[in-house]
Amino acid sequence: MARYAKEIAQACADRMWSQDTASQNLGMKLTQTGPGTAVIEMTVTQIMTNGHGICHGGYIFTLADSAFAFACNSYNQITVAQHCEVTFLKPAHMGDHLTASAIERSKSGRSGLYDVSIANQNGDTIAEFRGLSRTTKGTILPE
Repeated sequence: MARYAKEIAQACADRMWSQDTASQNLGMKLTQTGPGTAVIEMTVTQIMTNGHGICHGGYIFTLADSAFAFACNSYNQITVAQHCEVTFLKPAHMGDHLTASAIERSKSGRSGLYDVSIANQNGDTIAEFRGLSRTTKGTILPE
């Protein structure tokens, strides 16, 4: 059963990734996926820096939101964000390689709760993200 769940999660991720131009155009790479989990990486480029010379928080949020999306859509049910929040802990700088690791904390009925930690290449946690998901009608994979 666990193997089948991993295969479904990977097939859902492959399907979603093929249509996710936002994440792809920001240079993100989906490096790991499984039931209720996902890891996405991104390098901070010059166009992502703000007036303080650090990574704009919106890009960090987007990275975390993408990891959240792949984690909560790993069960072949179309799932969207209902509520998200992020806490910025340290700045990210141009050239930093960021990794967003999403994990499911709770899933009940149509609602799910996910945490995403964003770390730099040194393992420093730069942000924490929490997302509440809601499943809708439909599946990611054809039935």
